[in-house]
Amino acid sequence: MSFRTLMSFLVLASLPVLSGCTGATPGKGDKPRVALVMKSLANEFFTTMADGAKKHHEQHANQYDLVVNGIKDERDLAGQVAIVDSLIAQNVDALVIAPADSKALVAACKRARQANIVVVNIDNKLDDAVLREAGLQIPFVGPDNRAGARKVGDYLAKHLRPGAPVAILEGVRTAFNAQQRRLGFEDAMKAAGMRIVDSQSGQWEMDQANKVAAAMLNEHPEIQALLCSNDSMALGALAAVKAAGRLHKVQIVGFDNISAIQQALKEGTVLATADQHADQLAVYGIEYALRILHGEKPADQQTPVDLITAKSLR
Repeated sequence: MSFRTLMSFLVLASLPVLSGCTGATPGKGDKPRVALVMKSLANEFFTTMADGAKKHHEQHANQYDLVVNGIKDERDLAGQVAIVDSLIAQNVDALVIAPADSKALVAACKRARQANIVVVNIDNKLDDAVLREAGLQIPFVGPDNRAGARKVGDYLAKHLRPGAPVAILEGVRTAFNAQQRRLGFEDAMKAAGMRIVDSQSGQWEMDQANKVAAAMLNEHPEIQALLCSNDSMALGALAAVKAAGRLHKVQIVGFDNISAIQQALKEGTVLATADQHADQLAVYGIEYALRILHGEKPADQQTPVDLITAKSLR
């Protein structure tokens, strides 16, 4: 078997994003064309996801062609819809998508299905009610975000006394994974008897989370922990805690296990995070899309999510 690397990044003139493709001619050919559409390319989680997909393709280049796309930030819903529509026009065989919004991307995914494109949903689950209303059944391949956040929250609770005041930094509130992580954190805090004194959205972004966390610490100086729904926001919260002179007095936890958080874990300035294996998440979706193209009936597939602490990094 021979392998080849055909991945490059191109700028699509009609889209405000960077796109990578194998250079295959648009249209269905001998090998299926699988398109990966992610969220923010500014977030290390998604660059890791893209790298994992590219590596998998290099090892299986005789089996499929790959197109990789992502938007500039998590809130660029119009940009992600435009990418999907462009891929429909290119007549790709399969679409593996991490939607920026659980509801807003359903219509675009429906257009893809109407074009006989296999669609696999990864990372952030599309809204079940909106899917039913659209008459769609799109398989979700990804972790149980609520369970993952619960693991992180349970670990945090062991480092606090019952009744301790805590706050939550949520992701984009219309995203299913953001909702599930908030619920998982709430489950853990309520089970341990902690007081949730504030819960606000940091929009998944470091700078926004820094501002929100700073405001929380100013309004609620008694806060003993910040539960952050991704690691970018955890880093923003960490900067706010340092600026407030409360390092090691306010515990911080995150979600995603990006490399940028690991030094903070080792230093003890961040207590824990969750690893949903970004480098494999797109691979799981790609492999499942290929199986569907070969006749497997679509169904949801749960993927691993693990608690990460300084001890587990040793």
